[in-house]
Amino acid sequence: MKKLPSGLYVITDEKLLRRKDFVRKVAEAAAAGAGVIQLREKASTLRDRLELARQAVRAAHAHGAKLVINDDPELAAAIGADGVHIGRDDASVEKARALLGRRAIIGVSCYGDIDLAVRMQRAGADYVSFGACFKSPTKPKEELVPLSVFGAARRRLKVPLVAIGGITAANAPAVYAAGADLVSVVSSVFARGRVAAAVKEFRRNK
Repeated sequence: MKKLPSGLYVITDEKLLRRKDFVRKVAEAAAAGAGVIQLREKASTLRDRLELARQAVRAAHAHGAKLVINDDPELAAAIGADGVHIGRDDASVEKARALLGRRAIIGVSCYGDIDLAVRMQRAGADYVSFGACFKSPTKPKEELVPLSVFGAARRRLKVPLVAIGGITAANAPAVYAAGADLVSVVSSVFARGRVAAAVKEFRRNK
């Protein structure tokens, strides 16, 4: 079982990050203590996405963070990312592993479905995520999942449990207390003017 980097798990959003600031903000988050950065970029062309991803992975690695790509194992393989995060309608864990190799980090969104998480662990996932834990400004229609899912999941799973959805520095301690190993955030970091300060606030409140 792989151990995920400690610190915050941050997810980029093209609606919150201007292109000219994108890589700088990724670097700021990594330098402040974001251990994992997920590149979620769907609006640009493939050529633009490739170039942005190459720059982002260099920025993350320069500060000791891991960078995973959302939904796209092929892109992750092309730019030397550390792994991929896949959802319900994306490539299988087996396909991602075949493309990226045994050292890659492969995470899977499991929403509130522990049985699905068990199957994904069996398929070779390195972590699973549950949520939305709270109402999220980036995905306001997501179904909420009770925090009790983490305690129930820990009794059946060995891989790290990642929480997502509406998590703030104020409510993160309750999520950790419920059993999450990492919390992942989007707007709580990238909607803030000072990315580094936002990341450090999470780290103080863990």
